[in-house]
Formats: sequence, structure tokens, C-alpha cells
Amino acid sequence: MLPLQLQPESHVPLYIQLRDQLRALVHGGDLRTGDRIPASRELAVQLGVHRTTVANAYAELESEGLIQGHVGRGTFISGNGKGLKITPPAPPVLNGNAGIRWELLFADERGEEALARLTAAAPENAISFVMARPAEELFPVEDLQVCVNAVLRREAREVLTLGPSDGYGPLKEALLAMLRQEGLAAKDENLLITDGCQQSLDLICKAFVRPGDTVILENPTYPGALAIFNGSRAHCLGVPMRTQAEPGTALGLDMESLEATLAANRVKLMVLTPDFQNPTGTSMPLASRRKLLEMCARHQVPIVEDHVYARLNAHEERIPSLKQLDRNNLVIHIDSFAKVAFPGLRVGWMVAPAPAIERLRLVKQMTDLHTDQLAQATLAEFLRRGMFARHLARMRKVYAARLAVLDEALRKRMPEGVRWTKPQGGMCVWLELPAGFDANELLIHVKERGVLFAPGRYFYAQAPQPNTLRLGFAGVEPEQIVRGVQILGEMLRIEMRKRQRGVRRAERSRVALV
Repeated sequence: MLPLQLQPESHVPLYIQLRDQLRALVHGGDLRTGDRIPASRELAVQLGVHRTTVANAYAELESEGLIQGHVGRGTFISGNGKGLKITPPAPPVLNGNAGIRWELLFADERGEEALARLTAAAPENAISFVMARPAEELFPVEDLQVCVNAVLRREAREVLTLGPSDGYGPLKEALLAMLRQEGLAAKDENLLITDGCQQSLDLICKAFVRPGDTVILENPTYPGALAIFNGSRAHCLGVPMRTQAEPGTALGLDMESLEATLAANRVKLMVLTPDFQNPTGTSMPLASRRKLLEMCARHQVPIVEDHVYARLNAHEERIPSLKQLDRNNLVIHIDSFAKVAFPGLRVGWMVAPAPAIERLRLVKQMTDLHTDQLAQATLAEFLRRGMFARHLARMRKVYAARLAVLDEALRKRMPEGVRWTKPQGGMCVWLELPAGFDANELLIHVKERGVLFAPGRYFYAQAPQPNTLRLGFAGVEPEQIVRGVQILGEMLRIEMRKRQRGVRRAERSRVALV
């Protein structure tokens, strides 16, 4: 028998405990390539758990490439997967020294890595709600070709050499003009061009956060932020998000919990997404934004405002950003082109007080010298020609229509007891299943029918809620949205009927005993 020990009293779900222990046995050499492991039903009996628990763990290990099932033969440790590779039992000798077991050196699993593996392992023609990404079929490729050609004809040699670390001058000018139109006054000294919001967060972490510093994140939050700050050995505290309207409370960050967290801890900084937050889709009301800024000024805590979804508002009215409302130079405002167009070009920016920008510029210079100049010049041209504004207007309409289709499908297809957020834009909707349901187990069933979503556990800094999940709708066509939600609703109803039958059987058993 395998040396496995599950702890039912732990807050960690049983299938995650099982997955991690099996992974550790592989990495530690106790299980090697070609070894057979018990069938899910057999192992479930040995451990005294439901078969679905084992099937869930096996499904994740198979998506990582650690195990592989063969019909009629069983399940085996695999060295040929798409994810982590297992070194064969007898590695070759290199220069007189045994090869390094690289898999033993890997750091903790990151949420974004797991979501990427889930997407990579998707069945062909699957309906995938996993990622919050733009619709690739709507990229303005022809417009971009015009801009690239114009740049190469005009200044090919200049943009193909090394450039300034703070960014390509014409792009900075175009961005400052766009920001002024949006009501955010900034100067050249307040702007730094980056490789996107993920690099912005990484630079901020390198510039300001030391191991042990306390950082506040929303809970749930963007997994990329979790990866960066956990990787720096920061002390990450999650402040709950209110996702359902209740009397006397506002959607978005729980302000009472935030106040208590600030009072009880010496906080270095906080990272927030006030508009169409990832993963919940909620937005912070204006009154909460003012209260937040007052609170942080009192506690002298800077705010990193992730503004990447804010332009994707379904309606004309927009709430002022934290940076627009900031009167105390508290806010570092980060943004990019990734959610509107061309996520692969990796160009973003930060707006912050001049001393912070100068420090961040130096850190960027040490990290990668500068952001790709051809991409910067192309996007500057894209802005100057008005193409960005036209594309944004189009995408707002497309995503608003897809959001409306999703909400309508959820209202028609979801069984009683399922709740979801009602965002006014952005790219994702957050679902809460009835208590006791596990979104990871549901994923196994719907994946067999060609539907994928992002389980909620990947987004939590603390106290993960297993009955939550995210649906990213922007990259899914309307008819697929309807079909995907139909399948999701059908599988939920099947699982609910199974539970009801189980409850009735238990009640009959109790009556018989009496």
C-alpha cells in the first residue's frame, strides 16, 4: 500500500491532500516512471473516501503529466506528460556527475500555472470559460499591420536598438494625452512603460517589499499577484470581497475588515482592482473609494490600483479611478493594453509619484533594460491614428453583449441555490454553488462533456471556498456561452438529485433503526 495519510479535519480539501502526497512520492523517488498505482475505486476504499475524491486528484495529476491512465491496464506514473517531467530512474552521467533532479527544486505551484495547464489540457473544441482574455478572433490585425509598416518605414533602425528604460518617448506622449482625456492628469516624470501589469506588480514588489513585509490583497484575488508576493516571502493578508448585495453593505472590498486589518498590522502596501475585479467582477462604489483613500492616508499605506479592466464598462458612466481621486500621492496606478487588444505585445504602464517612478525605473533597468521598442512604437501609432479608441468602442459592445447572454443563460439554467455576481463590464463572473459542493469535483464531470471553468480555489490568499468558480466570458462566442451554461446547469442538477437521494436514504435508515 502507498504511504498516504489524509486529514479530514484539515481546511485543505481531501483531493488536494491526496494529489500533493502522490506528487511528493513521485518527486521523492518512491514512485518511478512505469509504476502502477491503484485504480480510483480501489484507492478510495483503502483511504475510506469517496471515489470522486481520488478521481479529482488523479485528474489534476494527469493534467500535469505525472500519471497516465490506460483502458484495461490501469494508471501508471508517466514520464511523458505535458507538464512536469519525471527523470527516469537511471539518469545519464554528465561530466562525471549524476544529473540534477530538477523537479525536486521546483517552488510551490502557482495558481496561474494550474489554470494554464487546465487550458492546455482542454479537449478539442471544448467550451472554455477558464481565462479572462480578449476574443482572439476580433483582434484588429489589419490595423496593426498598417501601424507596424508605418513605424518600420519611418524609424526602423531607431526602434530596433536599445531604448530608454522609462519608455519610448512618442508612446509616453500618446498615453499622457489619452490619460488627460480620461481625467487623469500626469506628467512625463509620473509615467513608466512596462511589459504589462504582471511586470508592473513584479517591479513594485522588488522596489518596495522585503521578506516578511505585510501586503494586503483582495480575497479572492488575481493569482498572478499572489504568485509574485508569495514568491518574495511577503506576509499576504486577504481582505474579503463582498460579492452579493446585502442591506447596509456595499459590493467589493469589505471596508470594515480592511479597517480592522490596517489597525492590527503594519502594512507595507495593498493591491486592489476597484473596477470589474478579477475574479469576482465586482466594482467598488464611489463612496467606498473615498473611504478607502481616507483610511490609507490615515494609516500611511500606499495602494497599487490595477486598472486593467476599467475601460471595459458596459455602460457609458464610469466611476473615477482611485488615482483620479488621490489627493495624497498614495496610489500607484497600473494598466496595459492586454485586456482590450494585443495581450501578446506585452506593453503596459504605471502612473505614480515621481520618486516612486524613478525607483521603479532603476529596478526595471536592472530587470530587462527596457520594454520592446517595436511593440511600443507600433502601439503609439495605433493610439495616434485613433485605432485604439475605435477598437475599444467595438470591444465594449461585444463584451457587454456576451455578458448579457451569460447572465440570461445563468438565470434560465442554474438550479436554485446558485448565486452569481452581476458585473457591469469586465471579463468574468463569479459563481457560488450551494454549501457543500466542490467546484473541482464539478469540473471533472463537465469536462467530460467539453466544458471548462476556473475553480475558485486558485484565487484565494486565505480560507479558500471550494464551492466557488469563475467564468471568463470575453473570449467565448454567444452560442458557446449558452451551450456551456446549459451543460453546467444540467450537471449541477444531476449532482443535486444524487444528494437528495442520499439524504432520503439516510433518513429511511434512521427511521428503520428507530
